[in-house]
Amino acid sequence: MKKLTIAAAVGGAAFATPAMAQSAPGGLHVGVIGGYEGIDVEASDGSETADADSAVYGITAGYDLSLGGGFVGVEGEYSASSGSTEFPSSFAGAREGLETDGQYYIGARVGFAVTPGIAIYGKAGYTALDTSAFTEAGSLDDLEENTDGFRFGGGLQVALPGPLEGRLEYRRSEYNDLGIDGFGDAKTDQVVAGVGLRF
Repeated sequence: MKKLTIAAAVGGAAFATPAMAQSAPGGLHVGVIGGYEGIDVEASDGSETADADSAVYGITAGYDLSLGGGFVGVEGEYSASSGSTEFPSSFAGAREGLETDGQYYIGARVGFAVTPGIAIYGKAGYTALDTSAFTEAGSLDDLEENTDGFRFGGGLQVALPGPLEGRLEYRRSEYNDLGIDGFGDAKTDQVVAGVGLRF
């Protein structure tokens, strides 16, 4: 009886060990995202600010290196939105509004598994933003510009049936100078959900 009890205990410990040491995801992955974006833009002299809310959607691709219970990876993304901010008074040659077009991102991810099939992660990297400065009256042609900045954020990653996985993520992008007279700093806050395919 004692031997049977010891054998059962050893077997139970062997069964429990893999559950305690969770395996983090690894390999190539591609996916689509969609969600909310908020943008805030400052006048270059800091006298005015403008903000807007819109939908955002995009595509992602990357590679994760599994380190047992954790992982490190690289990731790239393109996203687009329809954010359009307008200042309460005209400035910068009557260009009083700014539209956001595409955002580009490349950066690193670091995370670890918390349960079987669920991981949390943080991310940071380089981002670029396409913008168009416009006049509400349409008296001047749109002035298009590209600026770069820094993005950071984090999220939750969940394994779905087969090679599929889901994500819920928050990230902030900060741009110190939009490169257009009259416009200063800008930042975007995004909350997105995504579905991906892991190879």
